[in-house]
Amino acid sequence: MPMQPWFRDAKLGIFVHYGIYAVDGVPESWSFYTGEVPHDRYMRQLDGFTAARYEPRAWARLFARAGAKYAVLTARHHDGVALWDSAHGDLDVVRNTPAGRDLIGPYTEALREEGLKVGLYYSHSDWNHPDYASTVHPQPPDEELRTNPYTSARPGHEDPAAWARYLGYRDGQVGELVDRFRPDLLWFDGEWERSEEQWRMRELAELILAGNPDTVLNARMLSHGDYATPEQGVPLQAPDGPWELCLTVNDSWGFQHGDEHHKSVRQLVRYFTETIGMGGNLLLDVGPREDGTITPAQTARLEGLGAWIARHAEAVYGTVAGLPAGHHYGPSTLSADRRTLYLVCFDPPRESVSVRGLRTPVKRVTVLGTGAELGHDVIGGLDDVPGVTWIDAPGAADVDERATVLAVELDGELDVYRGVGRD
Repeated sequence: MPMQPWFRDAKLGIFVHYGIYAVDGVPESWSFYTGEVPHDRYMRQLDGFTAARYEPRAWARLFARAGAKYAVLTARHHDGVALWDSAHGDLDVVRNTPAGRDLIGPYTEALREEGLKVGLYYSHSDWNHPDYASTVHPQPPDEELRTNPYTSARPGHEDPAAWARYLGYRDGQVGELVDRFRPDLLWFDGEWERSEEQWRMRELAELILAGNPDTVLNARMLSHGDYATPEQGVPLQAPDGPWELCLTVNDSWGFQHGDEHHKSVRQLVRYFTETIGMGGNLLLDVGPREDGTITPAQTARLEGLGAWIARHAEAVYGTVAGLPAGHHYGPSTLSADRRTLYLVCFDPPRESVSVRGLRTPVKRVTVLGTGAELGHDVIGGLDDVPGVTWIDAPGAADVDERATVLAVELDGELDVYRGVGRD
């Protein structure tokens, strides 16, 4: 299936890691897998998960204010605790926690009311399912995976029948998500624990697309994924095809009481513009408390990023990747007609802003958000090698405190020189 056009132009999505791990504020699923927390203590968090102040409409309004066009909620993480009333398996927040209700349906309704696309996260793996550790990866990527009792069968104890039952359980749950909630995007995880053949990825993709052929699938569907999902660091070279950067607002995916190491709004603007300047989306993660509320610190950062995006929407939505590295000291985007270049300046320019290798003549330069017009000039150049385009620095009143954007209107479609210069 061709990639859904909404995804490439979404630019910003919100990732939500919400589950029982927020009760004690421990790393989601991993804390018992690694032995950081005893398994029985981890599972006792079921008794404290209330979702007492869970208001998905408030989430959706916040995500819209942030400038996001989609969100992805952890419907089921590696711990196997489903956030909906599943007929497959016996571990979900409806039957096993004081929350006592489906959390996915209200989330999908709230997002759609705000015009946002609905994404659901689902882990291929389930470290609590009795049939999961019944086989082992044919070429385990590390010793931990091969020996961890939550993931792999002991040598000589593989059980193909149990593994088949597990796949039936997984397919049943994914089928429920597709049929009941019709997500626009399914964000899978855990794929490293088995081979593509063991996962029966082709059959899973066919099941999903038969129920909703427009569903976008991430790369953790392996050869059946639609886009790449690097995590926690802007790639120096953009992945081939569509992609998104998964990034936490602080250092944790889910809520952790002691994690106050939040990125500033200015830093988030930098991550965001560097990502869209390379043609990707930013999937920015927050971790609600167990009661369903998003912390003031994370709320403030989403709203701060959204305020910046609102002032510079022209440089965000309806654009494609901008100049290759080396042409401008900062990221840039390009209008869909390739006739307006948007230069992002993180620091206030002191004298001028330069663009190297620009062949297309410049008609006009303005400061996005204020409309102030800036002078520009081309200096140098020889034969096919263009000179440097120098743009006058904006005045102090036209400088944005987080990042200033200059709109460079071109006399034709963007054309840049990428050669080595004249000998």
